[in-house]
Amino acid sequence: MANDSKTWRCGKYELSFDRPRIMGVLNVTPDSFSDGGEHFDPDAAIEYGLAMLDAGADIIDVGGESTRPGFTPVNPDEEARRVLPVVRALAKEGAIVSIDTRHVAVAKAAVRCGASIVNDVTGFTDPKMVEFVKTSTCGVIVMHAGEVAAPARTHATVQLDTSAAAFVAEKAREAAAEAAREAEKPARRRRGKLLGDPKPEAKLPGGVVQPSLPFGEPEPTSEPASERETPAAEQAAAAETVALAPEAAPAATEAASEPNDRLAAMMRRSARREEAYVPTSQLRRFTLPDSAPIMRRVMGFLSDQARTLIHAGVSRDRICIDPGPGFGKSANEDIVIQRETAKMASLGYPLMCAVSRKRFVGAVSGVTEAAERDAATFGVCLGAIQAGANIVRVHDAAGFAQFLNGYWAVAKPQPRRAFVAVGSNLGHRCDNIRAAREMIAEIPLTCVSNSSKIYESEPAYETRQDAFANAVIEIKTELAPLVLLDELMKIEAELGRDRSKKAKANGPRTIDLDLLWMDGETHGGKKLRLPHPLIGERDFVLVPLEDLMHDPARFFRFNGVDVKEPEDRVGHIVGELGRM
Repeated sequence: MANDSKTWRCGKYELSFDRPRIMGVLNVTPDSFSDGGEHFDPDAAIEYGLAMLDAGADIIDVGGESTRPGFTPVNPDEEARRVLPVVRALAKEGAIVSIDTRHVAVAKAAVRCGASIVNDVTGFTDPKMVEFVKTSTCGVIVMHAGEVAAPARTHATVQLDTSAAAFVAEKAREAAAEAAREAEKPARRRRGKLLGDPKPEAKLPGGVVQPSLPFGEPEPTSEPASERETPAAEQAAAAETVALAPEAAPAATEAASEPNDRLAAMMRRSARREEAYVPTSQLRRFTLPDSAPIMRRVMGFLSDQARTLIHAGVSRDRICIDPGPGFGKSANEDIVIQRETAKMASLGYPLMCAVSRKRFVGAVSGVTEAAERDAATFGVCLGAIQAGANIVRVHDAAGFAQFLNGYWAVAKPQPRRAFVAVGSNLGHRCDNIRAAREMIAEIPLTCVSNSSKIYESEPAYETRQDAFANAVIEIKTELAPLVLLDELMKIEAELGRDRSKKAKANGPRTIDLDLLWMDGETHGGKKLRLPHPLIGERDFVLVPLEDLMHDPARFFRFNGVDVKEPEDRVGHIVGELGRM
């Protein structure tokens, strides 16, 4: 189950894991494997991202390049054009936004536009990406992408010949081969190093060695070297396209796609293995491969990359790990990895479960169409949560939020503290507030633990109206924030609150209920913002809170709220109207 001792710092946000967090998938692509093209238009993508937040997503993961098996790499400039408007709009609404990219230029631009997390499918094996994230405060997701099976060993048939003639002939062949190697050495040395020498590993400042990519050997290309080189005209054209995405311009040249894309090559091999698979009658002793070599590769890579980031200057509490289901792995291997979730969680980093609609989910559920695998996805995610996963990355955020709320209410008793502001300036103001308090106490899985006195305040924002009666109610609840908000809206409706379009937003009302703050919750979107974005400027909220806690201004400043000085606030308290 979720480990509440872990926290994840992502820019100005800090996520706790007393409850699993939901990351909604937002692909701004024409070719993603299950929802390609649905949100390719920026306006459609923004609307869908906000809808996921309002349905229960905690994080929105925005991606502009599909990395499905057999994908076509996308130029960083094109990727930036797709994602930056979406990132900017969602961040403006208070969302925790993750940018799903392997290109440094796109990551830099997205963070400048408000992204709080960099989700790198290549696991920060690019030293330039490490250099960037160490200078920022964003959260990072280290993902494993690569084959995990040991290479098959081939054995040549050996024909023994013990005759003296065979022995002499073998010695002659060995001498000739040695002479050829000696003759070839000067030519190879002249090129600066032996052709067979391994490619040196990149080094980061401080002498830290950056491991090579875990994708295996890249596919050979049939193009001659002269054709693989970028002509000057193409470089000039690329420079012109950078102007179309100004946020990505500063680092566009350093993020140009490699001619032989290793991730794309690995995913093409994965697609071919799946297409070429033919069942055989060969008997196997076990249903799944041995987990030990697989987990050595996956956990070894994740641990090494996390340590590389820490040595480079990224604090440990900014790092999340993801075993990368589907990236170069067969269905059997993915199941092995998911069954070892507890071992990966024991590494101590927040752990991502990103299995949504993947091929292996279809394999175990018998569902062919990727878009129809959500129910099976929820089952796999539940198993991962029980074993220690902290974040689930899903396409159907609304469905999974319902699924998780139902499971969590029964399986995990977890009352949390929250504050609700209550106001009224129509009818019997104090009676309306007391009635609301009684109805809040009747909300399922919720109790009222304390209440402030009732105060009279000047009207705020819309000043030409009667004075308000205000109070703050402290509650304990086991409901998710959005579920609790829906219950508060039902109470407003029952007490006669008019929320139609003809009613003024800050005009007269019989009752007004605002969810101000909830323990461990940060949320963005149109429907609910936590902490409440206006709490720091409302005197009619901060003064009643003084009855319930010591120094609320200091408390909310610590939680990232801009709390204004009393003289700069709105809706000033002018008197007391009695106790609740």
